[in-house]
Amino acid sequence: MHGCSHALILPYNGITPTLDPSVVVLAGAVIVGNVAIGEQSSVWFNCVIRGDVHSVTIGRRTNIQDLSMLHVTNGKFSLSIGDDVTVGHRAIVHGCTVQDRVLIGMGAVLLDGCVVESGSIIAAGAVVREGDVIPPGVLVAGVPARVIRTLSDDEQAALPRIAADYVKYAQQYRALLVPTESGSAQ
Repeated sequence: MHGCSHALILPYNGITPTLDPSVVVLAGAVIVGNVAIGEQSSVWFNCVIRGDVHSVTIGRRTNIQDLSMLHVTNGKFSLSIGDDVTVGHRAIVHGCTVQDRVLIGMGAVLLDGCVVESGSIIAAGAVVREGDVIPPGVLVAGVPARVIRTLSDDEQAALPRIAADYVKYAQQYRALLVPTESGSAQ
């Protein structure tokens, strides 16, 4: 059983989202269609993940924080998010590739066809343009997003730790999802 409470998980065109049993999905989240989410990942309050016109793949120990929107482009751009990724609150991630150990800051926008390579940080509010490739191990910021500097070893080492913290937080929330006699969570 998934840790889900008042979330909407819907099939689209006969394809139902596939979530590892360890995934935690919190209230108000909507997950539709061709979506696969790996073990120990979490989808927080009021997120939308639409795999309606192409596929969405989310790796292990990845957290999609409150109010984020993940979508794809019909027949052109799927969405792939790797392992140990943190997608900050209210981010928009659309039809792109995000490799492992990436932090996407709050309110950032990633557009079709962009690639964020492993171990990078997208600053809060940054806009990564269509087709841009963000190299590994850098901080990017701005509109449009530009490389600001290379991350330190300590900063890169923090990225999987942040994701691991969210695995713990999700488990704490899962424990709150105790079914009542009516079958809904308290």
